[in-house]
Amino acid sequence: MSTPAKITLGASVAFCCATVWGVHYLQTYEKELLRKGLEKEQERRDKKEQQRINMLELEEQRALHEALLKTQKVSSLPSNEPAEESN
Repeated sequence: MSTPAKITLGASVAFCCATVWGVHYLQTYEKELLRKGLEKEQERRDKKEQQRINMLELEEQRALHEALLKTQKVSSLPSNEPAEESN
C-alpha cells in the first residue's frame, strides 16, 4: 500500500472515531440536560404545591381568627407595635 493511501486510511479512521466519540458526547450531554430539566420541573411543581398548601393554611387561620373574634371580647386588635413595658 502506498504512503498516500495509508495517510488517507488513517485520516478516515481518525475522522470516523472522532465522529463516533462526538456523537456519544453530545448524546450524554443532552441526556444530562434533560435530567436537569426534569429536576427543575419537579422543584417548580413542589414549590407550587407548597405555595398552595400555605395559602390553604392562611385561609384556615384567617377563618379561625374571625371565628375567635366573634366569640371572644377583644378590647383592641393587636398591632405590629411592640408592647410597652410598665416598670
